[in-house]
Amino acid sequence: MAYKGVLDDIRAAVSLQVPKQVPVFACSEEFDVRMAGSVYDRYNRDAAEMARVQIDVIKRFDYDWAWLQVDDCIEFEPLGVGVKGEGNILPATCDYLPATCASLDRLRLPDPRKDGRMPVLLEAIRRIKAEFGDTVCVTGRTAAPFSSATLLFGISETMMLMYDEPDLLADTVRFFTELQTMWGLAQIEAGADALWFGDCNASGHLISVDQYEEFAAGGAKACATEYTKAGAFSFMHNSEHDPAHLKAQAATGVSAVSVGPGLDLAVAKAAIGDRCCILGNVDPIVTLLQGSVADVEAASKRIMEIGAKGGGYLFNSGEMIPRDVPEANMKAMIRTARRYGGGRTGG
Repeated sequence: MAYKGVLDDIRAAVSLQVPKQVPVFACSEEFDVRMAGSVYDRYNRDAAEMARVQIDVIKRFDYDWAWLQVDDCIEFEPLGVGVKGEGNILPATCDYLPATCASLDRLRLPDPRKDGRMPVLLEAIRRIKAEFGDTVCVTGRTAAPFSSATLLFGISETMMLMYDEPDLLADTVRFFTELQTMWGLAQIEAGADALWFGDCNASGHLISVDQYEEFAAGGAKACATEYTKAGAFSFMHNSEHDPAHLKAQAATGVSAVSVGPGLDLAVAKAAIGDRCCILGNVDPIVTLLQGSVADVEAASKRIMEIGAKGGGYLFNSGEMIPRDVPEANMKAMIRTARRYGGGRTGG
């Protein structure tokens, strides 16, 4: 169950110290919606339902956070980007704006208090914070500025801007630095203790380290700086598999960097463990969806022992946990992480 001191334990880990117990997270929103008996296209549009689901699963599975990643579309719908998704299929952006100066010039900052689904997320944050206070880490979400550009113009079009119109890309990143700073601060004001700061389209899967530093790092650093000034943690997630990119991401000043399931945690720890807190990285497919309870226990034990050694670590899955993961596997992951993370027994 939620516990007093979790935010202090996160602060210790972010400071590269050993917390009293390692906080245990899970990127589990799709799974959680199923477990709470909801449907995703209701969950992501109804603040009361969003809060109900999160409160239910935190009490049931003993997570140390409320993870309100929701989907990647919330702040892009008011900008005119198309969205597809229904039932239990998460919304995704589509029908992107033309990658032109004219498109960028027409954009206006949305108002989080009234535009699209932005107020829904803010209200859900308020409700969850009111329920748990400081006994869980209430975590909202923003997209980092570079990935925001790809969600506005499309991935292929944005990648070509690096070569064809770098000034337009730089201007777009500046626009989203302002927007994502504003959007993050609105969530912090509503009660968020942390922000899940997504930048998967700036990962080593898609761009080089030099391109990351030229086009993505500056905007990410500017947002992270403002989130920190406002008293919130920033958890950067690029689903990263490359140690060189991890080093560049750690240099942006985020509170912690999430390691994707494609990289051994020991390698990640060796690369940045002395400069930035790490989150990760149980494999949600091979281990949680396809593995047995024994497989989950073995993997969770190994990852916790590697991560927790020396401090600077928060336990988590490496990516979104599928909705059809067996309940017994999720409980085994949480229970094992508790056992080897220096804290209470849960799950």
